[in-house]
Amino acid sequence: MSGKLFIVATPIGNLDDITFRAVETLRQADLIACEDTRQTRKLLDHYGISRPLLSYHDYNERGRSEQLLAELLAGRSVALVSDAGTPLIADPGYRLVHAARLAGVPVSPIPGPSALAAALSASGLPTDAFAFAGFLPPRSTQRRKTLEQWKALHATLVFYETPHRILEALVDIDAVLGLRPIALARELTKIHEEFLTGTALDLHAALAARPAIKGEFVLVIGWAEPIPDEAESLHDALAHLTSAGAARMDAIKQIARQRGLSKREVYRLLETQSP
Repeated sequence: MSGKLFIVATPIGNLDDITFRAVETLRQADLIACEDTRQTRKLLDHYGISRPLLSYHDYNERGRSEQLLAELLAGRSVALVSDAGTPLIADPGYRLVHAARLAGVPVSPIPGPSALAAALSASGLPTDAFAFAGFLPPRSTQRRKTLEQWKALHATLVFYETPHRILEALVDIDAVLGLRPIALARELTKIHEEFLTGTALDLHAALAARPAIKGEFVLVIGWAEPIPDEAESLHDALAHLTSAGAARMDAIKQIARQRGLSKREVYRLLETQSP
């Protein structure tokens, strides 16, 4: 009989956010595979858990997957955790889960915290259709190519970004995606948790004015502008844009640009047309 692989979500900041089931799973696992043993040890110490740890990260994932699969096939249970949040969501783990499935080893998710879900839920942007693309590339040229690939998608876009690249990323987002509503989540579940909203340029100005930029970021970006329908009334066009998360003023700017009108003309027509 093989063992069982557990994919265990751990807190993204606040240690109280772990589930009872996750704590019990970590207590009973024969082995815990983790990105950084020092980081995971802090969590285990907080809950009085003492289990063997094995490092499992981007640089040793291939070899460690083989080693952990052997442990599973020998009948041992393995809990896979990341430094924070749900494993495999922009974190290592795919090779191990894929290999376990191919070998017939049971794989069980222990759901819990996720920066992706947390940011989406509190963003104020549509969540019925969204696309998550992990971390944006570090260089501007490749970052803009990536953004171009997602540009036409009629869905909310979600990316992770680091504090030392966030300003450059916002410049590229403005250049490629233009005027879109954005919710920028920082330090989720921690003491200094913060949500900033506005366009890419608005957020760039707000962050650039700070003496230092700290914390990991989740970028939640409103969906692509719909192709303008000239037969659609201005009131309907305005309603579509604002329901997608755009501020009224930004929506009016978009309508004016789409229809070749001035903002003043759009205001006048909105007043004279029946809603």
